[in-house]
Amino acid sequence: MSLSASHPSIAVLCSGGGSNLQALMERIDRGDLEAKIAWVASNNGDSPALERARRAGIPAHHVSVRTEGGPEGVERRLLELVTAHDVQVLVLAGYMKVLPAAVIRALPGRVVNIHPALLPAFGGKGMYGVHVHEAVLESGAQWTGVTIHLVTENYDEGPVLRQRVAAVMPGDTPASLGSRVLALEHDTLWREVRSLLERT
Repeated sequence: MSLSASHPSIAVLCSGGGSNLQALMERIDRGDLEAKIAWVASNNGDSPALERARRAGIPAHHVSVRTEGGPEGVERRLLELVTAHDVQVLVLAGYMKVLPAAVIRALPGRVVNIHPALLPAFGGKGMYGVHVHEAVLESGAQWTGVTIHLVTENYDEGPVLRQRVAAVMPGDTPASLGSRVLALEHDTLWREVRSLLERT
């Protein structure tokens, strides 16, 4: 990515495939999001998100209790990365670990998470990925969508910044609903990151 050093730095935490990371990279390349991704980190050393970052020339780090020796080491390493690269906004894009409180405090009001449902419904422990879409369908809800919220020390309970709605269609499966919601995520996350950078 050939971006000017004057662009603000963001960083992205992922655990899985990194499709939201890919969407952010594409929006940056198109000029829709004026930012540079300083680094990507994952708790999962086999995460395809890390490979996506490496292919784009973005520093990619495996940061987990295994690599850092424990939770304190993870906290220390993430803080080092945030500080060394002057990260303005930290984006959780499918990050399946609780973020250390010290990292949240280091970036007050500048850590965002995307969740594949309309919080506060279908949030909290165990509510991630396909489990969310299964729960939505089991509940009989007519609507779902995406929520982007600030990350606080209470899991999935930070202030909502943006929500977009998707209808639950007759005959939906967790896979079909999840695919539709994911497309909405890809078109929503970059918009809120841009808004947040404009306010900081």
